[in-house]
Amino acid sequence: MAKNKFHDGPGPSQRQLRVGELIRRTLSEVLARGDVHDPDLNRMSITVGEVRTSPDLKIATAYVLPLGGKGQEDVIELLARNKGELRRMVGKKVGLKFSPDLRFRLDDTFDRLDDTRRMFEQDAVRRDLDE
Repeated sequence: MAKNKFHDGPGPSQRQLRVGELIRRTLSEVLARGDVHDPDLNRMSITVGEVRTSPDLKIATAYVLPLGGKGQEDVIELLARNKGELRRMVGKKVGLKFSPDLRFRLDDTFDRLDDTRRMFEQDAVRRDLDE
């Protein structure tokens, strides 16, 4: 079975969690203010749900979702296209020695929450929970 480089061992360190949260807040601010020099990206409202960093902090994967869930593929493409500028902004504001390589993935947390809600609404599951 292939190991996920973000989940080797006991889980992310406190440093990984702290840096991930700093990057998440910074990306959220930059995107909300429209600081990027791309009008297509600035027209979109993007939620940055989570940022996971590699153990060496060289890679930061941001889990994003456009407001309302529309234009998901466009948002990943636009963010990837502006990755260099975003990386420079994050590096400057977060103050790390090396700015991590940014990667963008769609945040499927809300989809999984809906699936879980549907599962709990099934009669068989409800019956098991009531016992």
